[in-house]
Amino acid sequence: MVGKGLGAWLLLPLQLVCLVAKALVGALLPSKLRDLSGDSVLITGGGRGIGRYLAREFAKRGARKVILWGRTEKCLKETTEEIRAMGTECHYFICDVGNREEVYQQAKAVREKVGDITILVNNAAVVHGKSLMESDDDALLKSQHINTLGQFWTTKAFLPRMLELQKGHIVCLNSVLALSAIPGVIDYCTSKASSFAFMESLTLGLLDCPGVNATTVLPFHTSTEMFQGMRIRFPNLFPPLKPETVARRTVEAVRQNQAFLLLPWTMHILIILKSILPQAALEEIHKFSGSYTCMNTFKGRT
Repeated sequence: MVGKGLGAWLLLPLQLVCLVAKALVGALLPSKLRDLSGDSVLITGGGRGIGRYLAREFAKRGARKVILWGRTEKCLKETTEEIRAMGTECHYFICDVGNREEVYQQAKAVREKVGDITILVNNAAVVHGKSLMESDDDALLKSQHINTLGQFWTTKAFLPRMLELQKGHIVCLNSVLALSAIPGVIDYCTSKASSFAFMESLTLGLLDCPGVNATTVLPFHTSTEMFQGMRIRFPNLFPPLKPETVARRTVEAVRQNQAFLLLPWTMHILIILKSILPQAALEEIHKFSGSYTCMNTFKGRT
């Protein structure tokens, strides 16, 4: 028993080195991409912002069906018509993902009208954009219900059938603020950190589930209506991401079965620095970049 335990400890570092090398080779060489022609994709918050670009990108890449969820019918209808004009079957449903019963009810309606969902994209989010003491309690609850708990309800609604089919993908449009919070958006940072933990746990839980995978996307500030009030001290050094870029890279990550995606790649440096620098040094970086005061007013939802 002692010999076996020692052997396992010696084997683990070799396995880790091989896996790191495999990942590096995979990053340099093109990998086989998932064919989306048999997939039905449901996107929450699909009527506007990144959700609309995701719908376009999935349609462009050959998804069989695109289903949009959201709270504003006008936006959902416009996006649906656009996707249909691209030659892809598209449907929309009014649904507030923060409402558990509404999620389960509309999930049933989707299965009856459209069929099984094989790719679920949890994109819907809201941001209150105020400090803790300035925040309204109901607004704080709304952020947690939509940004975090909404993923519980949607995943519980669609994952069981994916497991039965042994075909499925759960996608989360998160934020780099889940890993490196800033003041002024305490509701958003908290909800996204919770969302990241949810996806990290889910991803590990799916390791023994053949054909079902997960992808978490953590982008930097993206130039959408939701974050129109964001101000960066050095915009040329830290330019906002384009929503079409986030959408394209997200679909690529799904097709490559990539578990986690940080955008842009420089965010990896931020995460490494956060893990090794003392708190005082991190505070100076925040002050230099202006992240203590960069967020003031927001549109508030996607």
